[in-house]
Amino acid sequence: MAKKSSTAPKPARKPNAALMKPVQPDAILAAVIGSTPLPRGEMTKKLWDYIKKNGLQDQTKKTNINADAALKAVFGGKSQVTMFEMTKLVSAHVK
Repeated sequence: MAKKSSTAPKPARKPNAALMKPVQPDAILAAVIGSTPLPRGEMTKKLWDYIKKNGLQDQTKKTNINADAALKAVFGGKSQVTMFEMTKLVSAHVK
């Protein structure tokens, strides 16, 4: 016997409104991603563009980011952070 397939489409996942709301980067973060208000997702995307453009992703352990002078200020003086730690540190620089 053939299985009946459900014809009801899965409901599309609704984006989180809090993540879609533009946030204002402070002066330290603005030096890296610009000073225009952006949603958090776009902000993270711009950070990764900066990291890749400047070759700051650690070559041996890809989850680590090596900070240049601009990112060191964002990362609170740390010269290397994990990508998970990065999002926490960046959130301190938005209003």
